[in-house]
Amino acid sequence: MNFPIFKTKTNKSISFDLANPKERKKYFQLKAGPEIKKIKNHLKKHTFIVYLLGKKNSGKGTYSKLFKEAIGSNNVAHFSIGDMTRRIEKEWSNPKIRKEIMEFLEKNYRGYISLEDAILRFKKRDTKNLLPTELILTLVKREISKLGKKTLFIDGFPRNLNQISYSLFFRDLIDYRKDPDIFVLIDVPEQAINERIKHRRICPICQTPRNLKLFPTQKIKYDQENKEFYLVCDNKNCNKARMVSKEGDELGIGPIKNRLKMDEKLIQEIISLHGIPKIFLRNSIPVKNAKQYINSYEVTPKYSYKWDKKTKNVQIIEDPWIIKDSQGAPSYSLLAPPVTVSLIKQMSKILNI
Repeated sequence: MNFPIFKTKTNKSISFDLANPKERKKYFQLKAGPEIKKIKNHLKKHTFIVYLLGKKNSGKGTYSKLFKEAIGSNNVAHFSIGDMTRRIEKEWSNPKIRKEIMEFLEKNYRGYISLEDAILRFKKRDTKNLLPTELILTLVKREISKLGKKTLFIDGFPRNLNQISYSLFFRDLIDYRKDPDIFVLIDVPEQAINERIKHRRICPICQTPRNLKLFPTQKIKYDQENKEFYLVCDNKNCNKARMVSKEGDELGIGPIKNRLKMDEKLIQEIISLHGIPKIFLRNSIPVKNAKQYINSYEVTPKYSYKWDKKTKNVQIIEDPWIIKDSQGAPSYSLLAPPVTVSLIKQMSKILNI
């Protein structure tokens, strides 16, 4: 994939800490203030549907949440198909909730297999076998009915090539008004996804995720016995818990290679569709183009560490993170806010406001 490069650079000699919510607010206003105002006013009377499509761990949830933060509207909801199915799995053990779900399905489900068979597949589902699309649509319809009149960022649909035709008529299938619908396609180099997975760390108590290389906590310590650096959870309630890697994370993208290939085929197929607008989000920029298109503070930093034996302190070294993009060119990985600026500006143009 070769997505267009979006320019966010301004000539003003000002810098922002994009990890700070207050700084991000100022940043969004500088970079996309007029578009933010237009979209916010538009959302007072109108809504739309967005289908987020990108490889696993490409930042779909992050971009939709930052869009909501930048716009400052309560009329936007991020809706994850995967989160929905996992939650319903947990709820299924509750007889009252299970009865309510079954009553809804019996009233609204239509499909090529019986509802009984669809439920059986739901109970035995795994990551390799997708649930029947008709069942997913019915469950989505149930969830959306609870949200009320909001703009929806839908994460996880379509999931395969067979579901593309359903996505073209999604808004009609779920009776969700006559909202405009838009595909948002995200291009993230596999090297970036690999590093995000390999260096991911989770607090064993609060389950907060961080990244040893890309998004450390405030405290980094050194295990002299095992000769490794580790993160200490920032949450005061976790009593300085040592963050750990999840089983299998050390393998990076290895176990999900097939999934990533399918995600790429899906995006390429969507690109060829006519009659539905598309937004292209690029998470990286070739080093040779960086000065022309972005400000330095918009680049993702990478962190490395040194142990000072004399002071017994960890020295933190910060550098720009350079990876190879999907074309093999040395590129800077972008932080999420500049990608969100691209989303906001393209969205404003597509909505013609």
